[in-house]
Parts: sequence; structure tokens; C-alpha cells
Amino acid sequence: MAAPNIVNVANILGKNASLAVTTSATAIVTGGANKVTKINSLTVANIDGVTSADVTVELYDSSATTSYPIASTIAVPPDSTLIVIDKNNGIYLEESDEIRLTASANGDLVAVISYEEIS
Repeated sequence: MAAPNIVNVANILGKNASLAVTTSATAIVTGGANKVTKINSLTVANIDGVTSADVTVELYDSSATTSYPIASTIAVPPDSTLIVIDKNNGIYLEESDEIRLTASANGDLVAVISYEEIS
């Protein structure tokens, strides 16, 4: 499906999602049917007070069935936050595209994403 024209939109719905990041690549958001999803921000926090953990963030392109790294094995120090995406480098997802995250260890990282569904 082609991306809808976002010049004359009917709805822009602001949304958030969160994810406990694990060692398996997991989608935090997936582009909806007949919608364009605009990613506004993505932050990853290390909730472990002692150990650093690495995060990988990928854009999964469903039409090519391929993942492309946005951030690759970046260390997030204990009790700190990494801003992966902000308003200066937003990303658009088409239908079935995903933002996926993977951690070097389970239980250390959590992610929060802010996005808009445009239809």
C-alpha cells in the first residue's frame, strides 16, 4: 500500500508507547494500515544503577523485509538516558514498517517513544 498523502489529512493522533527492551529485537511501534506514522522522539533509559547496557535501534522496512540501523550497539550508562530520535531527526513509517529495539542484557533498558498517526 502506498503512503497516504499527508497534505490533506483528516486526523493526526498523538500517541506514546513504552517497552522493556530485551535481547530479542522487538517492535515498539508499527505503522498502521492506511496511515503514516511520524516518530517524534525515542528515548532509552538504563534503569540498572550499576551496569552499562548497549542498545540497537533499527528501522524495519516491511516492503524490503530488511532492517536498517538507526543506532547500533550504543552504550547507555547506568541511571542515564539516551535520546535516539528527537524533533530534529524525525522518521516516517509506512504501513507495517517498525521501529525495533534490542538490548545487550534483559532488565536494564526501557524505551519510550512519542509518535503521531496521520490519516
